[in-house]
Amino acid sequence: MQWRSIVVGLLLLRLAFSFILWLTFGLGPSWGFNFPINFNFSLHKIELFGEKVGADPRSGAWLRHLAGHHHHHHGQGHPRTCSQTEEHGYKKPYLRFFEDGGDEYAKKYSFFPEKLKAEMRGMARDMFYFGYENYMKYAFPEDELNPIDCQGRGPDVLNPSNININDVLGNYSLTLIDTLDTLLVLGNVSEFHRAVKLVIDTVSFDKDSTVQVFEANIRILGSLISAHILLTDSKQPFGNVGLEDYDNELLHLAHDLAVRLLPAFENTGTGIPYPRVNLKSGVPPDTINETCTAGAGSLLVEFGILSRLIGDSTFEWVARRAVKALWNLRSNETGLLGNVVNIQTGQWVGKQSGLGAGMDSFYEYLLKSYILFGEKEDYKMFKAAYESIHNHLRRGREACNEGEGDPPLYVNVNMFNGQIMNTWIDSLQAFFPGLQVLNGDVENAICLHAFYYAIWKRFGALPERYNWQLQAPDVLFYPLRPELVESTYLLYQLFDEDNPLHKSESKYIFTTEGHVVPIDKRFREKQWNDGELSDQDMTNVPHTNTSNCDRIPDERRYALPLKSVYMRQIDHMVGLS
Repeated sequence: MQWRSIVVGLLLLRLAFSFILWLTFGLGPSWGFNFPINFNFSLHKIELFGEKVGADPRSGAWLRHLAGHHHHHHGQGHPRTCSQTEEHGYKKPYLRFFEDGGDEYAKKYSFFPEKLKAEMRGMARDMFYFGYENYMKYAFPEDELNPIDCQGRGPDVLNPSNININDVLGNYSLTLIDTLDTLLVLGNVSEFHRAVKLVIDTVSFDKDSTVQVFEANIRILGSLISAHILLTDSKQPFGNVGLEDYDNELLHLAHDLAVRLLPAFENTGTGIPYPRVNLKSGVPPDTINETCTAGAGSLLVEFGILSRLIGDSTFEWVARRAVKALWNLRSNETGLLGNVVNIQTGQWVGKQSGLGAGMDSFYEYLLKSYILFGEKEDYKMFKAAYESIHNHLRRGREACNEGEGDPPLYVNVNMFNGQIMNTWIDSLQAFFPGLQVLNGDVENAICLHAFYYAIWKRFGALPERYNWQLQAPDVLFYPLRPELVESTYLLYQLFDEDNPLHKSESKYIFTTEGHVVPIDKRFREKQWNDGELSDQDMTNVPHTNTSNCDRIPDERRYALPLKSVYMRQIDHMVGLS
């Protein structure tokens, strides 16, 4: 009988522990693979937290409490964050939209009243200008605003190993460049013109900065290309945004940056690029030979558009070669790819296959490249990848919104056998419902989006990692990731119907960094023959001379006069229209 007493005791202990977790954090027990999320949101548990710190989380007072706590410990006279500047008062947080059962999102195919949409558009606009204006006031020309110290921040030159900072920040006014097309989407033509002139007058990529190729591509190269296209669009869907005396300077800057990234593609055994490059001297001598699938395989959109704008196949070719190299390394059994690969040997260092970190935008760019360029091989790869994802990553009931069993979930598995490797998902995976919309799989997109949104609603944001087995976060921070926002936009384009993004003759697509590019006939035309370049031709690609670290002179790096090529394309586009 003693063993029965022990078992009963353990069960009672687990039930008591689960009850405590539920009471404190809203975390219920999990008895296997069951992961239902309650869609009825309540702020009661957050209020319990608020009582503990002496503040009401719905009023914004908890922000003031934290600020006061900071002052008490550090004795600083300046505010903890830029949010306490005089020109910006406290506003009610967005969580109030979930109070008293007024959650418009929780209804299937929900409806937004016009008043609510207008209010939320205003909130989004205010949030953007709050960040942008404080950056320009306190941080420009540095890369970003440190909101704690309310001052600018660039690369961590004293600690080169601090890749969280140095991979992104290159000492080239990143935030200013990254927001160019957003200003136009918000209808602020005058500030867009001012920002473009600032970029032209102040930004240079001739910097001794080692940056991640992927980050420089999606943030800087993508934004420069987007702003250039919108600025020179003959249809002018965003109003009269033409800038007098503009001479394709943004396109020149984009070309210059892309050339400085090209050394990453040299001297690799597979054609898969090195993850980092120094903008002055090329690939650092101590760089690693490992890169993630997303980082190496998500360059094709930006590099491809640049190639087709300037008539130089080099950039699209190296990006496409990297994609093909990764694709050829997929498992013969499952069709899946891993998340980390050795660029010299082609051996998989990370064998996890999923939709999140290290993998996400690889799949995204297969489909978006096909949409932009019309290359059938891109869609063929995407279709095969999508089938493998559904065969090996998808768990739960067969039908999305009906039937027995758990709702669908895409898990992390071993690329070679499809066995589950862990029980967490990460916030980057929330991009996938948007990709499903672009692929026409709307019903599955709705269901998966609802799952991520239920987690968001529960915590007020998506945890960086969420354990679906424990129904609790594994990593307790949210770095302002936009993936769920883009999926929401692609599912429910009713938020801002009058925006030129929706009403113009052109259709638009977002890069993985959210930059706007039109689906344009120009991008489906090439000014070169397929097969024009071979592997041996890489020796003739303009690049950094890494033997003596001297930069190749500008006149040698530009293979053709950009303005004349671009004007020919404009004339051709006008003829087509």
